[in-house]
Amino acid sequence: MAADYQSLGLALSQQQTGLVLEVVDSLDSTNSELMRRARAGIGQPTLLVAQHQTAGRGRLGRQWLSAEHHTGSEGSGAAGESLTFSLVLPLTVADWSGLSLAVGLSLASSLHPDLRLKWPNDIWLEQRKLAGILIETVAIGSARLAIVGVGINLGPRGASGLARAPAWLQEVLPQIDAPTTLLRLVPGLLRTLQEFESLGFAPFRAGFAQRDALFGASVSLSDGTLGSAEGVDARGALLLRTAQGLRAISSDEVSLRAPSTGAKAA
Repeated sequence: MAADYQSLGLALSQQQTGLVLEVVDSLDSTNSELMRRARAGIGQPTLLVAQHQTAGRGRLGRQWLSAEHHTGSEGSGAAGESLTFSLVLPLTVADWSGLSLAVGLSLASSLHPDLRLKWPNDIWLEQRKLAGILIETVAIGSARLAIVGVGINLGPRGASGLARAPAWLQEVLPQIDAPTTLLRLVPGLLRTLQEFESLGFAPFRAGFAQRDALFGASVSLSDGTLGSAEGVDARGALLLRTAQGLRAISSDEVSLRAPSTGAKAA
């Protein structure tokens, strides 16, 4: 293991018995790799970090490529530097609704007070996407594993093909690097997953509301429905005020768009 990650490995071993830290040079996708292992019957709790990711996946099949696949601009840090990692743990959860919101809240709270949460799985800085979350689950016998994948822009990223230019973490934390970011994120993320396993999303609702990037915004659903975002309910569903009344929208039903242009918001 690289020396830069040794402090993280020590912290994880003290917090989560049996959790393995694995850092690799390159992978197609950290989520895909852990899913392959799980389907092969390997359920070892693991934090898998890829320094380069060649076929990363986001929500609704969107692509997330890491540093070497993007052209950076002038600014602090390496051009296009990013952090991609996935955490796999067994979780016994009665209701998985809202898990991506709880994870986003944990990450944002551990990084910077200016970060906001764009429902259902993005972290924004000044209305620009800084990070994305992809959560998948898989059964191994009677157990179910949660695979929590995270991609974060650390350094400047190119905006080619995007509706809006992305944000990067070094805008607000100029000296931060991947090992330091993980050391700030992962202990809180583990605590969040443990609390969610016991209590579900409800305890995280107030914290999400404080960072809700969409509250009061005019948005449109993938079917063209227009409305105003009014926060989330106790299960993490988006509350949307439409001409027909208040609707609760689950995360697997919609994508949000800017009504004026029809372009995806993130």
